[in-house]
This record gives sequence, C-alpha cells and structure tokens, in this order.
Amino acid sequence: CVSCILQYLSRCVVGASLESTEEEEEEEDENNSAAEVSSRPKEGVYQVVGTLSKPESTKPCFAEETYAVSSRKELLSHLLECEIVVYNITEDANQIEEATWAASALHMEIEHFATPKLFILISTIMSWAKSKLPDPEDPEIPFTDEDYRRRKSHPNFMDHINAEKLILKLGKTNKHKFSTYVVASGHQYGAGEGVLHYFFKIGWLSETPAIPVFGDGNNFIPTIHVLDLAAVLQNIADHRPRFHYILAVDVSMHTLQELIKCISKNVGPGKIEKIPKENAFLSKELTQMHLDMLLVNLRMESMFLKESFNIKWVAQAGLVENIEQIVKEYKQSRGLLPLKVCIHGPPGVGKSTIAEELCKHYKLHHIKINDVISETIANLEKIVVPKELDSDSVGEEGEDDEEEEGQNVEAAHELLARIKESMEQNAGRLDDQHIVKFVKDKLKSMPCRNQGYVLDGFPETYDQAKDLFNCNEDEEEEIKGKIPKCDKLITPEFVISLTASDEFLINRIINLPERIVAGTHYTQDRFLQSLNLFREFNTDDKTVLNYFDELEIHPQFIDVAKFEDPENRFIVKEIIKEIGEPRNYGLTDEEKENMERKAAEERLVKEAQEKAERERRETEERAERMANWEEWNRHLEEVKRQEQELLEAQSIPLRNYLMKNVMPTLMQGINECCTIRPDDPVDFLAEYLFKNSPDIE
Repeated sequence: CVSCILQYLSRCVVGASLESTEEEEEEEDENNSAAEVSSRPKEGVYQVVGTLSKPESTKPCFAEETYAVSSRKELLSHLLECEIVVYNITEDANQIEEATWAASALHMEIEHFATPKLFILISTIMSWAKSKLPDPEDPEIPFTDEDYRRRKSHPNFMDHINAEKLILKLGKTNKHKFSTYVVASGHQYGAGEGVLHYFFKIGWLSETPAIPVFGDGNNFIPTIHVLDLAAVLQNIADHRPRFHYILAVDVSMHTLQELIKCISKNVGPGKIEKIPKENAFLSKELTQMHLDMLLVNLRMESMFLKESFNIKWVAQAGLVENIEQIVKEYKQSRGLLPLKVCIHGPPGVGKSTIAEELCKHYKLHHIKINDVISETIANLEKIVVPKELDSDSVGEEGEDDEEEEGQNVEAAHELLARIKESMEQNAGRLDDQHIVKFVKDKLKSMPCRNQGYVLDGFPETYDQAKDLFNCNEDEEEEIKGKIPKCDKLITPEFVISLTASDEFLINRIINLPERIVAGTHYTQDRFLQSLNLFREFNTDDKTVLNYFDELEIHPQFIDVAKFEDPENRFIVKEIIKEIGEPRNYGLTDEEKENMERKAAEERLVKEAQEKAERERRETEERAERMANWEEWNRHLEEVKRQEQELLEAQSIPLRNYLMKNVMPTLMQGINECCTIRPDDPVDFLAEYLFKNSPDIE
C-alpha cells in the first residue's frame, strides 16, 4: 500500500538510518518535537508530495502537498522540483508506462538539475518467476540479489521487467546527478494485506467451513511487511548504495499452504481446503495478476538488506511468526472491529425480535442460550461419532492433528457424560456452570471475535455475569482493584436494558396469537413465573446491570411502552443511534446487485401502480364527463320542448284572432289581386283592405 509507505517516510528523519539504532531513536525524539520541518538533509523529515490515484480524494494527512496535473508537461515540472521520485508498479500495471516516461523525461533534463535526483522504482519479484534455479541439483538454495542479471519474468509481467531494465539503464549515464534504483518487492502484507487480503476476508466473514488453497499449496512465496519495505526505501534514500538492484524480502520461506493455514487459524475457521487451480478463476475478487502472484514458487534471500542496511524490522521473521500483530493491523486498517452488544430485559419485552434486527443491520451473531446449548451438544456428538477423514480437504495437516483429535474425542466423551448427568439431576435443565462455559466458548469463537455478537437475555444474574466475563484471576487481586478485571475479548461494549411494567407485558402476551404462544414460555403460568423470577433477580443490589456499572459499561435504558410499535422500528432506530455505524465490509457486490435489482423491481411496481391509478382516474373522469354531457343534453332538450309548448300555448289566441278578423278579408284581397294583376299589387291590396274592412262603413 503506497499510502502506508509514504506515511512511514513522512515520519522518518532524513539520514536517520545512517546512525546506530540508539542514536536514531534519540534523533527521532528531538526532531519530532520540532515545530517546523525542513526539507534539507539531516535537518528534518521527508516531505511527501505527489498525485492522487483518485483526484477527487481528500489530501492525506501525511502529504505536504498534492498535485492535480492536467498534462505530462505539468507533471514533469513538479517532478523536477523533487529530490526523490518514487513510483510503485506492484499494484497497478497502468503505472508502468507513466513510470518509464517520468524516468526518461527526467533523464533528458539532467543538465538542468539544480540538485542531484534519486529515482526509485518499486517492482515485484514476479519479474523473477521463471528464473532457472541457482543450483538445479539443490532446489533449496535461494535466489539472492546477485542473481538479478539471470532473472526471467513471468509471461504476464514482461512489462515490469522491461521497466526495471530501462530504469537501471537510465541511471548509468550520470550517477552523480541522476541515480536510479529498482526494488524487487516480495508480496506485501500489513495494513490492507495486499494480495493475501482475499484469504483474510474469507476468514473474517466466517461464511465457509474452510479457506481454499489453490493447487497443492507447496509453492514458496517471498513476502515483506509494507513498513519494512518503506524502511528499505528510507535506507536507499539515506545510503545511496552502490548496488542498484535490491531484493526486498523478509527472512521467511513459507509455502502458500503455510500462509493460508496460519490465516485460517487466526482469523477464520481454522481449516483449509485444497482445490484445483482452475477453480480459483471462479472467484470474482481474484484477478489474473493475483492468481499469478499466489502461484509463484520462489525461494529468495536478500543478503544486501542484512549486510548493508540499518532496518528496524517490523516483521523480519515473516507473516506466520507475527500473525497476531498482522491480524490486529488488518482489522484496524479496514475498520473491522467487533461490535459486542448485550440485551437485558424481562420476558415478553421483545429482546429476541430486537436482537434479530440488530444482527441483520450490523451483520452480527445472535447468541440465544437454547441455540448455544443445542449447538454445543450437537458438536460434541459429532466429535464422539467416528468419521472418515476427508483426505482432499485435510491434506497434510490431518497427520499433524491426529493426536490432538484423539484427545478432543476423549474430552468430548467426558463433557457429554457430565452434561447428561447435570440435566438428569436438574429435571432436564443444565446447570449454570455448563451454560456459562458454553456461552463463553461461543463468544470466544472466531466469528464472534471477528464480527461481534448480540447476547440475548443472558446473563440473568450477577454471578452468571461475573463467571462469564471476569478474567480467571485470584480473588485477592480482584478485591484490590476498584474495577473488576474482565476479559475484554468477550465483554460487551453496549448494554441495552429494555424496561416495561408488568401490566404492559401481561397485556402484550394476552394479545399474542395462539399459534405464537403455543410451545413457548409465554403460556400464562410459565410467563408469570418467568416474570416473577426476573423481578426477583433484578431487585437486589447485586444485579446484572450493577455488574456492568462496576465495569463502567453503563446500560442504555429504553422504555418499550413509550415506543410501542409492533415491528420495534423506533426502538431499533434508537439503539442504532446509540451504537453508531457498522464496523464491517459493508455490502458485497452480490448484495449490492440484489438491492439494486430489488429497488428496480419496486420502482417498476410503483410506476405500474401509478400508471394504473392514472389510467383509472382518466377513465373515471372521462365517464363522468360523458355522463354530465348526456345529462346536459337531456336538460337542453327538455328546455327546448318546454319553450316550444310555451310558445304554442301563447300563440293560440293570436291565431284565433287572425283567423277570424284578418285572414278572410286578406285572402279575398289576394284573390282579387291575382285576378286583376295591377301594376302595384301592394298598393292595390292595401287599398282593397281599406275599402273592405269590416270596421269601415
């Protein structure tokens, strides 16, 4: 991890590795207290500047300055300002082209250098992967730095070896002004764990019974802790050694099987499973580059690091010998810290339901006493029952563990006998001694140590809590200290106490459906008995909550009646607010895909429902408009009919009057006009009507 290397260098005093170890420590103490840091040799620490792989990322705390470059010309101007240039091509092969360009561009500017410059290329031992053995008759003789001219690269790492050769060549022109070094790094571990992260993650997730080993696992893998690699770079910067190709590996010579077996025992299920190399390609998390690195077979020893460099090793003996420290670094760097919660409360208050929701949200293990007892007895019975060893999955470790398994069978026989005796004496119930032991073993299991747990309703008494969480020390030592010494590995960080009145709890149980109550302790008699027992255990001064108060783990009290909700959403929300963010890997790619697919399906369903609702409303509005239109037309027709009838009724007297008094004379005048045909018929008709009007004599 480049950031780990740079962070280490940002704390290193320039020239510190030239001094002895004691003098170096004194010098570091003096310089760390200085208010200002100088960039000049032997007067301060290294100042780190550079570009970010993701330009949108925030500036690392150890970086003096970060550059957002838009062109190679701009990048070159920044490189010319630096005295030491470091390029890492072990993680991203795309950096090879930029690294070779940078070295070539700097080489062309040698005449304009204000100060001498140092170019360091961090490469990989994969450029040695196909090298012929130093002594074909003795394959155990390792490669050393001096064999670098005979190295042959893995076919997929040809660009790496070509880059190495170019960098070394460019450094030969003018060594006083421009010196170049190639560091062939072993597979890096520490902090993020690099190529081995796949196995750490599988082990930490505890989702498989064994961690896979690709092939026979007998290939030797050179390794180095990332901070030891940083120390190698520090020594190169300080010493400017005459040897320009440096092999950076620790002294360990472990096989792939040994490494994975160690990881499995300290992070995972404790078992390994050998699978064909071809099956490794089925994993989405492993790239071709990862697989090539895991299947390399090289014995390597760096004589130069031992003889010429002053390194304060973090893990000189290798990963296996320093596994506890490595696991701690791995968990801290990735924020994979266990979350331990204990839920306390009376029966019927909803402990199990809330515990399940918390486990689902935080990806924790739900510890229920009945399940722990059943699981433990089932596991003991499996150990006792003789079974054939699966040679494929156990491999060589079966022989190593045969004696241990024999002892386990004998111990399991004895424990099962004691359990049966205890249950017979206590009317089918197990005594506290065995329950506490089973729960303690469960809390110390690797899954609970990795992710954490939610302890559901246990311990119930002060003594149970003391036996479960206290360290096995003398009572005198416990009395001396104000705070009891507890086993921090299994002691909960958060204690949630759910409270409710008896009346509330009884009403809740009464209203439960019969199908839920049947076969549980929620029947009337058993529930009241359990409730009275709980109140009895929690009225004295020595209660479970008092025990946690003594440890300064103060419980969070939640009144269930206040947050009355059938699904306990408000209570869970309140607890999550107290506990904080999850401390795990988050969603896997598969889970993200499922969530996205589910969200897409819900969105489609919602859109379909909205469309159907919209069409329904439009249909209803259209039908309503048609009905209104028909009603309006009916009203209009009725109005017209009534108007017609009214007009007809009003016109009858006038018609009668005209027919009687006007029409006879008018018809005669018209007939007469037609007979005579005068020149002015209107005037003739008017004259005729005037002369023949009945009213005129």
